[in-house]
Amino acid sequence: MRDPSYLLFGNLLTFRERPSAGAPLLLAECRTAPGAGAPPNRHPDDDEAFYILSGQYAFHVDGEERIAGAGDYIRIPNGAPHAFRNIGDAEASMLILNWPGRAHEAFFSGLGEAVPADTVPLAPPGPPPEAMLALLRREAAARGVELLV
Repeated sequence: MRDPSYLLFGNLLTFRERPSAGAPLLLAECRTAPGAGAPPNRHPDDDEAFYILSGQYAFHVDGEERIAGAGDYIRIPNGAPHAFRNIGDAEASMLILNWPGRAHEAFFSGLGEAVPADTVPLAPPGPPPEAMLALLRREAAARGVELLV
């Protein structure tokens, strides 16, 4: 079975391990378009960590900014507000680890667009309109993730 991939917020997420396939966690390879990332969010049911493979990301965690590059590891305290953005001029990549991972598997697959793994991630042209944000907030909350936008 192929590893499913989803496009969400300018990130291409490919599941390498996932709870629905019997894994005790979600391991996603993430490729991020320049300028794209994840909006501020928090989640009480999944722990989360990031391992940067290439490029440079700005992480905002609990009100503090940290710039991270290849080889850096960022762990998010459970429930802490956080966001990230690719601050480079080229695609960046990282591994995202969520445990137990059920909330994030549902979030990424439920809100993301199923695409082939070789899809090139593109940054969204701008913030979504308020009606779309309201829908995204409701759909995210139903999956255990609170969007703070």
